[in-house]
Amino acid sequence: MLVVREGVLGNLAAFDVGGRRIERIAVRSDDCAKRVLRFETSAGDVGVRFAGDVRLADGDIVHVDAERVIAVTVTADDVLVFRPASIGAAIDLAHALGNRHLPILRDGETIVVRYDPLLEALGDAHGVPVVRQARVVPAPFLHAHAPHTHD
Repeated sequence: MLVVREGVLGNLAAFDVGGRRIERIAVRSDDCAKRVLRFETSAGDVGVRFAGDVRLADGDIVHVDAERVIAVTVTADDVLVFRPASIGAAIDLAHALGNRHLPILRDGETIVVRYDPLLEALGDAHGVPVVRQARVVPAPFLHAHAPHTHD
């Protein structure tokens, strides 16, 4: 059985699961940027199609029936987290990362990029503390200058 729906049914953070069991599907953060996704679940195949800029997020529910609630779990990415101490340091670092055409995420007062050993040295060169960690990113890494669709 293939169930195809537009968007998601909610998020576990605000969904009344009741007595149903929760089934989790692991999804890479890169897949969260796709407009069409297909999942193999205990209820069969589930397809989800997104319109506009809507994206899949951690905890989003893709299927609900009498027995189960099926939600996605976004897997952690290997990232570098930079903590610039000033706006000047942040601008210098962001400029250096931009010259490499790398997608970055701002998460609070930090700059997050995919792990690359050469980028650790970039933090040192700009005097910006950097830590490597596994982290579930709040949004997929996207190249802002090159949107990509298959519509």
